[in-house]
Amino acid sequence: MKNLIVIGSGGHAASCIDVIESTKKFKIIGLLCDKKNVGDKVQGYKIIGRINDLKKFRKKTRNIFIAIGQIKSPNFRIKIFNKCKTMNFILPSIISSKATVSKHSKIGDGTIVHHLAMLNANCIIGQNCIINSKSLIEHDVCVEDNCHISTNTTINGGCLIKKNTFIGSSVVLSNNISVTKEKFIKLGSIVKKSI
Repeated sequence: MKNLIVIGSGGHAASCIDVIESTKKFKIIGLLCDKKNVGDKVQGYKIIGRINDLKKFRKKTRNIFIAIGQIKSPNFRIKIFNKCKTMNFILPSIISSKATVSKHSKIGDGTIVHHLAMLNANCIIGQNCIINSKSLIEHDVCVEDNCHISTNTTINGGCLIKKNTFIGSSVVLSNNISVTKEKFIKLGSIVKKSI
């Protein structure tokens, strides 16, 4: 197992830790967080430093995972992602052992696919995305960088989701819809035409 540092300590981080553990590919050696005290624990893992301490942990591991959620804006996640890339950290994609992902799909760096999500053939998922629990992403869908696809969302075939978009829980997108960048789609919406 490869050593991994997780950035974040909230509810989304707890969910990400559960997914990371399910993969059996990484050993979490600690968390970086600005909101809780160093020494506090999340899911049994210690907070070992602040986000600005990244450089001092490079000798322990080059593997970093951003476990900070996004609702209103992906800007903070993007800032940390870019900082990690500039410092030559590796941001692995994390796929739950309980998710179903077609071998014909592609998933970018730093993206997480949560439990019971399903990605069908020829999906392209960008960098730094959150594909949350029970999301169904049908064939030939493209989700660009820094998007959050919330729980129980259905994206039908041929859709294009442009970067920095948030799609709320239980949203349904009809086939072949395009969503322009930086959109916020409220939970429970049914989207029948491009926006």
